[in-house]
Amino acid sequence: MQTSGKKLDGLRVAILVSDDFEQAEMTEPRKALDQAGATTKIIAPKAGQVQGVNHDEKADSFPVDMTLDQANPSDFDAVLLPGGAINADTIRMEPKARDFVQQIDKSGRPMAVICHAPWLLISSGCAKGRTLTSYYTIQDDIRNAGANWVDKEVVRDRNLVTSRSPQDLPAFNAAIVSLFAEYKEKGAISASSSTQSPQDIISA
Repeated sequence: MQTSGKKLDGLRVAILVSDDFEQAEMTEPRKALDQAGATTKIIAPKAGQVQGVNHDEKADSFPVDMTLDQANPSDFDAVLLPGGAINADTIRMEPKARDFVQQIDKSGRPMAVICHAPWLLISSGCAKGRTLTSYYTIQDDIRNAGANWVDKEVVRDRNLVTSRSPQDLPAFNAAIVSLFAEYKEKGAISASSSTQSPQDIISA
């Protein structure tokens, strides 16, 4: 149950993951979003549970709120994409995940992406012409997709905020809440009818 008056009251955030996502990159941002008043939903390829990892070791499993087949991008105001190499490599191959991200980006709704998760941006055609960061091992993939890769803990490009790794989570979490709150305050997002393009808001 949400408490009124919080920065992100009323915002619905889709968390797109598959098995073997980097657990901290989901749980820590989710906690920050929940504490700011957002409603977060885990969306995965299959119903049931989705498995987190701590690097290469299995961690906890989490209940899936809805599948990619069930989820409608129009019902969400923003997206969080956690990393983890296996998770990111799996979900980038899901057509409905690619379509979900494309619709969010096209409408200018905010996206928070960390670690290996920019792979989904690449496969969705959403990386070209953007400036972003990621886990350092995929920097060539990002450049080859026509994006500008920089080595910073957090990078903001219009409706997109990216980060590198779990070590950057404090800065990433703060940037997510700030970005999502900015869009909410400016009325730039609406789960039912968002028409603003990603170019309408430029990062400071």
